[in-house]
Amino acid sequence: MSDDPQPGGSTAASGRALLVDVARRFYLQDQSKVEIAGHLGLSRFKVARLLETARSTGVVRIEIVGEPTIDYALSTRLSEALGLDGALVVRSHEGQTAAETRRDIGAVAAGELTRLLGPSDVLGLPWSRSVAATVGALRSLPPVPIVQLSGALAIPDLQSPVDLVRSAANLSGGEAHHFYAPLVATDPASADMLRRQPGTSEALAHVADVTVAVVGVGGWAAGESTLFDLATTDERVAMRNAGAIGEISGVFIDDAGDAVDGGLADRIITLSDEQLVGIPTVIGLVSGAPRAPVVRAAIAGGKVNRLVIDETLAQALLG
Repeated sequence: MSDDPQPGGSTAASGRALLVDVARRFYLQDQSKVEIAGHLGLSRFKVARLLETARSTGVVRIEIVGEPTIDYALSTRLSEALGLDGALVVRSHEGQTAAETRRDIGAVAAGELTRLLGPSDVLGLPWSRSVAATVGALRSLPPVPIVQLSGALAIPDLQSPVDLVRSAANLSGGEAHHFYAPLVATDPASADMLRRQPGTSEALAHVADVTVAVVGVGGWAAGESTLFDLATTDERVAMRNAGAIGEISGVFIDDAGDAVDGGLADRIITLSDEQLVGIPTVIGLVSGAPRAPVVRAAIAGGKVNRLVIDETLAQALLG
């Protein structure tokens, strides 16, 4: 005698139990309607009607799930309002830390990179906490070369751009063009000397080949840019007086999105403003409403044409 529950019974409880049993077999155990019919002594047409009843009465609820952390409607509004090639808005959660927000943005950006990159592309990676989170979330890449875009800041427990480029190249199987240099040199002359070093100059020569880059965008204020937080008071004031409102992986910009040179900017070892503008796809990874002005400027200056950002920043940009 079979252990399977038998059909029949006049009570609502037994009817619901049959619906649950049929639904569980079909949706969770991957049994076909014919198999279920054989087990339970029903016709396959009866099984089909029971499955339809299970859906219509709420015994079975079918949900089509996209990336659970993305607000697609807000993403579309933002992209259209700012004239972007694309935007993804990561939902914010109550009590979420800055590190958790970076993690979520990195995970979404990793998926976007995987979608956008093709075998003919070249990926550029600068130093950035958000870029590090993106590379850490990558699971695969097409066979593309990886190019380092900037030097490194010595931050404990954070991967250098050399590490990021190597990690990405290990996933892609492509060439890794990296160099060993700080993001900030002691003076402009030292920066020029470091840029001319064979390893650095050879790697930076490949920036012209980059077709897709992910970059961090920071405002020129405390807590909004790692460069600002590490700069001296005089350097902060000097860059602000020169018109800087923020930086994109070390490229300083004003409120129109134009490059700001001189002072601290001349000591940064990174890609040039012209090189940044020349990259066809630049994805800005940003969070926090206070960074809205620099994000608007980055878009206006042609430095960024895609965004992966948090919900609070998206609302500020649309406000």
